[in-house]
Amino acid sequence: MATSDDRRRFARASWANVLGNAVKIVVEGAVGVAFGSVALIADAAHSLADLVASIVVLVWGDTRFEDPDANHPHGHARIEPLTALFVGVVIVILGLNLLYESAQGLLYGTEATFSYVLLGAVAFAMVDMYLVYRYTERVNADLESIALTALAKDCLNDLYTSAAVLVGVVGLMVGYPMLDPIAGGLVSVLVVYQGVEIGRENVQYLVGTAAPDEHHEDVRETLLAHSEVQGVHDLIVFYDGTVLEVEAHVEVEGDLTLREAHDLETELLETVRGLEAVGDAHVHLDPSGMGEWKDALE
Repeated sequence: MATSDDRRRFARASWANVLGNAVKIVVEGAVGVAFGSVALIADAAHSLADLVASIVVLVWGDTRFEDPDANHPHGHARIEPLTALFVGVVIVILGLNLLYESAQGLLYGTEATFSYVLLGAVAFAMVDMYLVYRYTERVNADLESIALTALAKDCLNDLYTSAAVLVGVVGLMVGYPMLDPIAGGLVSVLVVYQGVEIGRENVQYLVGTAAPDEHHEDVRETLLAHSEVQGVHDLIVFYDGTVLEVEAHVEVEGDLTLREAHDLETELLETVRGLEAVGDAHVHLDPSGMGEWKDALE
């Protein structure tokens, strides 16, 4: 169950990403323009889109902590994967843009002028993103927010892209300017791949994909472990946002009183809802020996 402290820590981590990207944009953008470094300007532009993604997570992802309401009776669990999906799409777009810029550099060359200030700006950007990454990871260790996970991966992407910029700047220093677009092209492929992976994972959360077999079996074994349960059928375990939803038909003695059946169903619900990753559960009691309820209707 999320607490007000969880919400505050989520907000602090989101703000860290917003401010970290903003400072990186100012430093790299100013130095890139001053010395004509396309690589630095491109990296600053990359962080501009990251800044937008961070703001979206700050404003939108925070709703995951809101309680169910009349318009969202199952809560707001699907808001977070939608937010993370947006981040993934932004990462893919940025990766493709970086790939395009690298191809342009290979075809037409670069006119950047070397300065040690370029090295300082890249070093600052890498330290900045590393600190934001470490802080986001530390805050998210127990929050397990997929939106913050996506932002942390984006920070790593920034480290990779800044490393490519560093290679390019060193190339300028030693007289091999083509190192910049070559390194940028290799890194951009990795950036696109990570963005696609983030998107693929969160689309599964949004469309209600079935849970992995281990979660399915864990729920089944939990239900069967109760002494009054004789069988389980029509068990469905699927994702509702980032949490699991469970639907099950449980076979019990057919001569239970209504109160006994009610108490047993309540006990089973509380047990299943107590499992890690399970958000909600729905249990229907069937008299044992009936078999599949759909078959009985026929």
